[in-house]
Amino acid sequence: MQIYKVMIAFVLAACVAPVFAQVTIAGKHSQTTICNPLNLSYRFCLDSPSRREAADPTIVNFKNEYYLFASKSGGYWHSTDLANWQLISTADLPLEDYAPAAFVMRDTLFFMASAGKPVIYKTADPQSGKWQVACPAFAIGMIDPAFLVDDDGRLYFYYGCSNINPIYGVELDTVTFAPLGKPVALMNSNKKQYGWERKGDYNDGTDNPWIEGAWVNKQNGKYYLQYAGPGTEYKSYADAVYVSYSPLGPYQLAPNNPFSSKPEGFIAGAGHGSTFKDIYGNYWHIGTMTISQKHMFERRLGLFPTFFDGDGALYTYTGFGDFPMRMPRQKIKSPGDLFPGWMLLSYKKQVQVSSESPGHEKSLLNDEDVRTFWSAQTGNKGEWARLDLGADCSINAVQLNFAEHLAQARGRNDSLYFAYLLEYSTDDKNWHTLADKTNSRDDLSHDYIELEKAVKARYLRLVNHHTPSGNFALAGFRVFGKGGGKVPAEVTGLAVNRLSNDAAIVNLQWQKAPGATGYNIRYGTAPGKMYHVYQVLDTAALTIRSLNQSETYYFSIDAFNDAGVTTSKKVIVAHPVQ
Repeated sequence: MQIYKVMIAFVLAACVAPVFAQVTIAGKHSQTTICNPLNLSYRFCLDSPSRREAADPTIVNFKNEYYLFASKSGGYWHSTDLANWQLISTADLPLEDYAPAAFVMRDTLFFMASAGKPVIYKTADPQSGKWQVACPAFAIGMIDPAFLVDDDGRLYFYYGCSNINPIYGVELDTVTFAPLGKPVALMNSNKKQYGWERKGDYNDGTDNPWIEGAWVNKQNGKYYLQYAGPGTEYKSYADAVYVSYSPLGPYQLAPNNPFSSKPEGFIAGAGHGSTFKDIYGNYWHIGTMTISQKHMFERRLGLFPTFFDGDGALYTYTGFGDFPMRMPRQKIKSPGDLFPGWMLLSYKKQVQVSSESPGHEKSLLNDEDVRTFWSAQTGNKGEWARLDLGADCSINAVQLNFAEHLAQARGRNDSLYFAYLLEYSTDDKNWHTLADKTNSRDDLSHDYIELEKAVKARYLRLVNHHTPSGNFALAGFRVFGKGGGKVPAEVTGLAVNRLSNDAAIVNLQWQKAPGATGYNIRYGTAPGKMYHVYQVLDTAALTIRSLNQSETYYFSIDAFNDAGVTTSKKVIVAHPVQ
């Protein structure tokens, strides 16, 4: 079955992987993998409390290069490979507005964001940061804009952000941007039927969801209308999809929903994003991920591979969605082509630190939860954190997720940067440099370091040299590679119980697999379409509340640890209870 082929390829990719280009620029290793949340210069917001934000992202492929726009970011980013990004500053765009949209038409890049009196801008050279007004007074008052340039050159506009009103669409004149007809209501929420539209981290709320963030792609004559819900501050924030043979409908709900969802893991959320094709013909979905502790809009960005299967079903693969992932230099066939086989080595391993702040103890440094963090008592040079992996491991990458404990920073300036020394050792006595960023001036709060060659180490030590503001703090000191043990046993004893009074909810239980650190629960609407992945650690039970009450679902569970993944061959079916 298709899903087994995907998972087997995913597990074996470390040994039998496609060829990926290794690029070296001016003697510096250029990273060929990424690790969500994306390693960007997330800006401090201009208001209180002090926190970073980026959300509602749009990526467009313009002249075979990529441009990323996100809410409240004080600029936008440019990349040639989707792995290495450079910030572009401009005074020409309303970068303090939410939900920016961009589209390409007639060799020109256009931009618009949510605003009371929206304006459309254009440029032929986005790397310059120079933009001109293309439409000074857009005729439709709206929130969360999105555009589609159809194959015949006609232009369509989609919008909506409400817990009451639907998503709308309308055709526009391609020169004046005036609406050609009246907006058409395309879809609205149905939280009773569709569990993914229910509010809350675990879809257990009763209030109306926020339906927002429209996006439309056309593939093989079909139009895929994507929308976000139930709310940006929740782990359950996801994108679902309707399908039509016409850009303005009527649209019907696709069976595979939500098509982009990451409900758990180090960082959760995969909603309000955009779907685009890279220069090799691969599809990607970039979405909003949530921290939402200092403020509900404390958010980050995640990039995930996306596919249309043989039946035209759209799905985004978020399994191991915050582990390292290869960025391809060719057309790929499945998610397994992207997995380097590097497992998480740092979870709940022994930690020593220079100091602790009350409520932010050292155990929170590697608990795999971006919403909790360890903090030193100061931000002074010399504060440190040390990991003991328990045995010598092969280390390929490290992700340092800094936290802004007691920060008072706003916006961007030259004093806002991280500088540190990252070292490794096999004996806790002789230390070697893994990454020397003592002279860095980069403000990368989710700094991801891919090693050109793996190193053998048991201990890692991070020493602070400069923190932008507040205390030296980490939400995740994450280490990836391969441990020396055995992969876990296969999961047994899976029991699935779908609620009789609410078929959107299902309870799962299983026997803990010897040697397992965690589990990936795979499920979907057919044995070959188990595209959803729900990751859990240290448990053998789970309640999922995000199903479509009318659909039949199939479930299977894979076990993983720091040595690899064991794919289950057992599939359990759960029909709606009549």
